[in-house]
Amino acid sequence: MEKAVVVVESPAKARTINKYLGRGFKVVASMGHVRDLPKSKLGVDIEAGFVPEYEAIPTRKKVIKTLRDAARGAGHIYIATDPDREGEAIGWHLAKELGSAKRPVSRLMFNEITKMAVQAALDNPIEIDQRMVDAQQARRVLDRLVGYKLSPLLWDKVRRGLSAGRVQSVALKLVCDREDEIDRFESEEYWHITVRLAGGAPPEFDARLVKQGKRALKVGSGAEAQAVVAALEAADFVVDAVATRERKRHAPPPFITSKLQQAARFPVKRTMQIAQQLYEGIELPGEGSVGLITYMRTDSTRVSEQSLGEVRSHIESTFGAEYLPARANRFRRGKDAQDAHEAIRPTSAERTPESLRPHLKPDQYYLYRLIWNRFVASQMLPATFDDTTVDIAAGDYVLRAKGSVPKFNGWLAVYGG
Repeated sequence: MEKAVVVVESPAKARTINKYLGRGFKVVASMGHVRDLPKSKLGVDIEAGFVPEYEAIPTRKKVIKTLRDAARGAGHIYIATDPDREGEAIGWHLAKELGSAKRPVSRLMFNEITKMAVQAALDNPIEIDQRMVDAQQARRVLDRLVGYKLSPLLWDKVRRGLSAGRVQSVALKLVCDREDEIDRFESEEYWHITVRLAGGAPPEFDARLVKQGKRALKVGSGAEAQAVVAALEAADFVVDAVATRERKRHAPPPFITSKLQQAARFPVKRTMQIAQQLYEGIELPGEGSVGLITYMRTDSTRVSEQSLGEVRSHIESTFGAEYLPARANRFRRGKDAQDAHEAIRPTSAERTPESLRPHLKPDQYYLYRLIWNRFVASQMLPATFDDTTVDIAAGDYVLRAKGSVPKFNGWLAVYGG
């Protein structure tokens, strides 16, 4: 029986997928892109509809030969590159290199590297999405046109060594505009006045000056501040009003890419490197290579129904039914979200960070714990607080003190709160 060849980008991803497939499959890695625009020239036919001219990347020629050798006796080629524009383009180039009339090429699409997800993709193979390929090619062509056409102009008119880019030039414009706004800003002096007070029982507390009579008070100079302080020192302080209300603090949604990058303690590049490792697979005793998180490039907070059922069971068994909402929490889709993939979440809520800690590097453990905590917390009840506001009269002035007392820790229990 002819073997089917499954092509992925990296050896780590290949190891993880390989253990889910039988002997009729061979999983090989392309090591990323295998073709690109030539470095020695523009590589874009501007006169003929901006058609790109691709060539094999010199450092990938041996890889291409290895892939062709693997595909030679195969009856079918499956492209299992990442589920985004870049992955689709890599798959398209691989199909051009490896496909033939006798060797059809299909696309496998999955959001997590688990046995169930890989098998579902094999049961429902699709065609390479030409629209996604075209989107990636448009971006690549723009990169080349801006870089190769504008950079030499900067060398000639400004200074040699400068470069222009599709993203960096726009980002520079935004930074410059923001700096101009800062330069135009006219600063204004203002003062806050806070009074330390003590009641009949400790502790002492701070109250901030907010009003004079019925109007909000704005202190614009040191002299004004000194006059107010002198008046307060001569005044009696009397509680005028007390108001208490319950406040709910809802859990944030599971991570999208940008929020993960902001929350992690690493630089963006390092964060994505570690996330890629967790997605492609970590060696676990008795299980081999296991993908621990879903695909890490996403703008969606949506998660699968299966994962919701699993995490709700985990919450009930670990924290108690009182922490579980009657229905799964759903989060509003972002205005400009493409919503192509799920949010970043653990592939199994049962794989707790502490259970995996002996098998993860410290940075991997930190990021997995961040992702796991956020996902589990997102499906728990809100934390509730009693917020109290006290208005204190001091002559013609009104000061305000605020305090908050936790009532129910809700999702904060995940973080030890």
